[in-house]
Amino acid sequence: MTADPSPPPLDGVIRLDDVRKTYRMGLQDVHALAGVTFEAKRGSFWALMGPSGSGKSTLLNLLGCLDRPTEGRYLLDGTDVAELDDDQRSELRLRRLGFIFQSFNLIPQLTVRENIELPLFYLGWEEEVSAERARALAEEVGLGNRVDHRPTELSGGQQQRVAIARALANDPAVLLADEPTGNLDTATSRQIMELLVALNARGKTILMVTHEPEVAAFTRSRLHLRDGRVESVEGDA
Repeated sequence: MTADPSPPPLDGVIRLDDVRKTYRMGLQDVHALAGVTFEAKRGSFWALMGPSGSGKSTLLNLLGCLDRPTEGRYLLDGTDVAELDDDQRSELRLRRLGFIFQSFNLIPQLTVRENIELPLFYLGWEEEVSAERARALAEEVGLGNRVDHRPTELSGGQQQRVAIARALANDPAVLLADEPTGNLDTATSRQIMELLVALNARGKTILMVTHEPEVAAFTRSRLHLRDGRVESVEGDA
């Protein structure tokens, strides 16, 4: 991977400099991101907000190394993502990022422990070590007694806890959450957000897409997008 020659300050785990993303739709260019500049310090907790079509999903895809900017720079832990090829982006994603999805994305045939272990399997961890790590993470998210259960035997909130544990397995620099409470009731949503707050309090950097102000209220900072641009920033950015 190519290191940026002038990396950001050590507390800046993510930095976007005038990032633009343009898609070609037929004969028309769609400017999904139109010059986003933004920095997330290590240990911060951000809500990424905005109306439909504002660029939230595009931004999350770029942050997750699933795509690259058309223009501008995205630095993740000092690495310029725009300079990486597909394989290098995949490797960076596997080692430095953790993902939490609205629909949990658990594999139904696998147990809780096996679902949590998945990133470690791809990282080449030994089976006994990864199993121990998975059990410890299951305990951390309150599912220590459910490690041998399968997702269909769990409630929605429990499934999201498994997904959070899986996202933590590789000890990522950043957790990226896409509407993590979207499929949960109000009480369970609060429990999941309290868990994320606790992880952030222990130093984990979290960026979360949400359209719900009551969910965003759990975060420390909020980035509002509109028409592919930063409309406003709130909180202790």
